Amino acid sequence: MASPVQHLDQTATDEFPWGTLNWLMGQALDADAQQTFGVVVIEAGQENPPHYHPNCEELLYVLSGTCEHTFGDDSYNLKPGDLIRVPAGVIHHAINHGKEPLRAIISFSSGDRQTVFLEK
Repeated sequence: MASPVQHLDQTATDEFPWGTLNWLMGQALDADAQQTFGVVVIEAGQENPPHYHPNCEELLYVLSGTCEHTFGDDSYNLKPGDLIRVPAGVIHHAINHGKEPLRAIISFSSGDRQTVFLEK
């Protein structure tokens, strides 16, 4: 069994043109994990690509910054303290129109989170 404790400052940072992801839990880190958990940063003026998760729902909780979060045909403005639940299969993405990075916790109901990216 892998260590039950993960330290954010010791996780690998996945870098993208729009920001970063740090994974603290998931089957890639612990084969027995039943959930996936991470921290996402979307830089000011950036957005992650539209995507969906075929095998799990996602919870996104905003720590700092703001974003417009698309959700199917709708969109919601999120600020610190807001949470959005995205069911499996719903196309979504976050757009940071603000002047500071969006920092959010993301949690998935599967240890083997799957993501399908769509072309914009």
